[in-house]
Amino acid sequence: MKRAFALFISLTAYVCLLAGCWSQRELTDLAFVIAIGLDKTEEGEYLASLQVVNPGNVAGAVPRGGGAGGVPVSIYTSTGDSVSEASRKATEKVSRLLYYAHTNLVVVSEELAREGLDEVFDAMERHHQFRTTAKLVIARGHSAKEVLSVLTPIDKISARQIIQMLKFSELAWGETSNIDIWRTIRDIAVSQRNPVMTGVAIEGDPRKGKRQENVQSSVPDARIKLDGLALFKNDRLVRWVDGPTARGMMWVLERIQHTNLTVPWEGKKEAIGYRTTRSKTKVKAKIKNGRPSISIHIIAEGELSESRIPINLADTSLLFRLEKELERSAKEDVTKAIKAAQREKTDVFGFGAAVHRAAPRLWKKIEKEWHDRYFPELDVTVTTDMHIRRTRMWDKPY
Repeated sequence: MKRAFALFISLTAYVCLLAGCWSQRELTDLAFVIAIGLDKTEEGEYLASLQVVNPGNVAGAVPRGGGAGGVPVSIYTSTGDSVSEASRKATEKVSRLLYYAHTNLVVVSEELAREGLDEVFDAMERHHQFRTTAKLVIARGHSAKEVLSVLTPIDKISARQIIQMLKFSELAWGETSNIDIWRTIRDIAVSQRNPVMTGVAIEGDPRKGKRQENVQSSVPDARIKLDGLALFKNDRLVRWVDGPTARGMMWVLERIQHTNLTVPWEGKKEAIGYRTTRSKTKVKAKIKNGRPSISIHIIAEGELSESRIPINLADTSLLFRLEKELERSAKEDVTKAIKAAQREKTDVFGFGAAVHRAAPRLWKKIEKEWHDRYFPELDVTVTTDMHIRRTRMWDKPY
């Protein structure tokens, strides 16, 4: 009897501890939102574009070019006075419950970014499903809706293609930044640094890009491409930078993994190509007479990737001269980037954090005026060490 009573009590306790499935949702009741696009309407409302997966056209679908199967994603739009209102109103057009736990990309229009993103980040950070690990890009020259509407080759879901482009472009080229919402919010929240985001543009006709035929051709009518870096001051976009200037930004931020430099030689432009294999950037602050200054030291190693002129690469003195030319080129990129940020009075490099570490008491005095007064006049010294470790198997080009 006692054993039966003890067993009954144990089973009752187990039942009370079991959470059950009170919050369960059937997969057939969910619409998975993979990406969100945010624009502003002429009336000043938010325009939310939700990229929702069509499961039957992704898993087990006929391969692209087969002429069968539907589009892998659908775009649902709605408007509202707030981001939350716009996203909830979209349920009037969707037959399933919108599910944001798998949202991994947010595209914001340039117009909205210039107005400010505080309200956007507030709504996303408070949402119980949304993950701040989602990547963030700025639509440049087109609306966020147009960017998400383009059907892409290789990756069926355009949001995934953009995410992969961010990852591998930063890895191999070094003129774009693979940044998520959490890091952006952190940069805005502190006074020592402002965020930098990558731009996304459409190459071709956006109207044709949303049609199925766009991915059934070897030369699509519209492509998505990464396009420059957006510099922010607090939560507002203030300027775009491109090319070597963008690469200079990434040098200082220590986000360069691999990139390619070309330098002139013997009167020929872009004669020698150099590919970095590893790099490191050291940023230090110094205080003299109550005024801060910054020193940047960049160390990089790499190999010669191309030679368009006949030179003897077995000559060590020539390699030394090439290294000096590469150092000059890298320093020029970094200098351009610093001047661009100083003109806009936005410290996107985190120099303020270096000053804070070097002189906490001084930082408390200048913190509020850092971006507008001290950073634009900041004395920055740049030094570079570029090392050629390999010339591959050919000492003499063809």
